[in-house]
Amino acid sequence: MLPDALRDTLEERLDVTIESVASVRGGCIANASRLETDAAPFFLKYGDDEVARTFAGEAAGLEALRAADSPLTVPPVHDTAPATDDRPGFLVMEWINPGREGRRFWEQFGEGLAALHRHAADAYGFEVDNFIGRLPQSNDWTDDWPTFFREQRLAPQVEMARERNRWRDAWTEPLKTLYRRLPDLLPAAPEPSVLHGDLWKGNYMVTAVGDPALIDPATYYGHREADLAMTELFGGYNDRFYDAYRSAWSLAPGYETRRDVYNLYHLINHLNLFGGGYAGQVEQVLRVFE
Repeated sequence: MLPDALRDTLEERLDVTIESVASVRGGCIANASRLETDAAPFFLKYGDDEVARTFAGEAAGLEALRAADSPLTVPPVHDTAPATDDRPGFLVMEWINPGREGRRFWEQFGEGLAALHRHAADAYGFEVDNFIGRLPQSNDWTDDWPTFFREQRLAPQVEMARERNRWRDAWTEPLKTLYRRLPDLLPAAPEPSVLHGDLWKGNYMVTAVGDPALIDPATYYGHREADLAMTELFGGYNDRFYDAYRSAWSLAPGYETRRDVYNLYHLINHLNLFGGGYAGQVEQVLRVFE
């Protein structure tokens, strides 16, 4: 059941009457609900200030992905607001009816992601800072990609791991070696593509007509391979997805090495979020730089 103050706020700001509320999956951090209204169904996330601080960045990311005008479905944002003393913060999006994968689902997904990545900015970063899971993600605009990835991706996560006593001393020298080698390992100026930023299996869904849709982004402009790398981290997508992406936009040699470097960011993030179960994977990537 929605808090009364939140219900009143939503009805006023959306200009609807809420007829029913049902809890749904999709609220790993926030509460998640389907709102039935006299106008249309909506997807609602809400939570206290600690949770709601993520909503503004998520909303900005969804709007940036929609602006790319790719074939992928991205839900429009209808409203968002921070928490106040009398109600939770919230994010309201268009409801996407779920379905089953269509015959060409994976081809459409691969081609659509390549089309999304064609939407580019002039530098690396984003208009706002946002969050990767529950942890902050800084997005200051930077002209050099290896510098951006070192200073605004790897370094903050490493610092958080040290603060949580999850960083192992044996990893420090390999990390220094990785930092020195980043300008050689990563391209200096790849096209700054708009990225989903957190493209694991839980952050896409299948629409009622069997098409792919993107949800829960941690958007920024960066090297497109960082998105592809994340899709491979926790089990990977169907091979047809990768074949379709590469047919639409081929990858330069050495992707497998860059993939592991890009995924180190997510592995340290998971180490910070969930603990030592990810230490072995972090160590495996860093061992290459001993």
